[in-house]
Amino acid sequence: MKKPLVALQMLSQSFGGHLQTDVSLKRYTAARLGGKADVMVLANTSADLANISIKLWELDIPFTILGSGSNVLVSDAGIRQVVVLNRSRKVRFHQHTTPPTVWAESGVNIGALARRAAIHGLSGLEWAAGIPGTLGGAVYGNAGAHGSDISDNLLMAKILHRMDQDGNDHNSFKREDWPPECFEFTYRSSHLKRHPGQAVVLAVNLKLSTSTPEAVQTKMDEYNLIRRRSQPPGASLGSIFKNPTGDYAGRLIEAAELKGTGVGDAEISRVHGNFIINHGKATSDDYYALIRLAQQKVLEKFGVSLELEIELLGDWSGREGQGS
Repeated sequence: MKKPLVALQMLSQSFGGHLQTDVSLKRYTAARLGGKADVMVLANTSADLANISIKLWELDIPFTILGSGSNVLVSDAGIRQVVVLNRSRKVRFHQHTTPPTVWAESGVNIGALARRAAIHGLSGLEWAAGIPGTLGGAVYGNAGAHGSDISDNLLMAKILHRMDQDGNDHNSFKREDWPPECFEFTYRSSHLKRHPGQAVVLAVNLKLSTSTPEAVQTKMDEYNLIRRRSQPPGASLGSIFKNPTGDYAGRLIEAAELKGTGVGDAEISRVHGNFIINHGKATSDDYYALIRLAQQKVLEKFGVSLELEIELLGDWSGREGQGS
């Protein structure tokens, strides 16, 4: 953050009890990794998330939105930006529309949302039942599994963005309803992910279909069984790399004879090569060393450059990543 003491005073005045300082991020990431955030601000509703984002943009203070922390690797050195913890979780099902829909704030856990849809006998999110991320993060990264992804379900998303395109005022902000085409979705990416820091997902409206609780639960159970058989237990960030066109990152890593390779207390899973497991005391640097090793060995052996699916957040001391 610029001028940290002055900035902290302004933030304290603006956010009061929603603000914490010197916060360990280990408890907020799926793999229990990462250093400290200088400042964390809690957003309990989508209105909070919008107001916090606008205030930080007005103050020209960089910030990172953190949901479940399931697909981010936070540096051991921490994050010098403000971390906005998204805990906005309101949900409304509309069962009698055509098609039936669900509106939810962006901090909702997408796996939990899929399970709630099943209780209502609403189909379409079975693929997401085992995904630990938030709905906003799913839209941001076009999350998917079992041949489906969030772009298949999306009807509309409420977006807050800065009016800084084409020379417009940076301190002008607009809420818009974006249909799927505005996101320019690609495999595990979107316009928002390719242009970080310019927009925030506030809420999402998803299309579903009418079924029965029993049928939806049966399909979710099938997917969960596949997940348990193919993906390792333990603290991890999920898939580390995107699958290259026509191939699988896990297969390439296994073929490079890297499964079971460890650095510190981190290990490339013996079950699935595209997962790195924290056995308890791993550091983010341990993870990063294994990431670089996998990229290097796969490139040397197969000529394939593995692209990260996770994001690097925080201070990486000049290494590839996001943050100051």
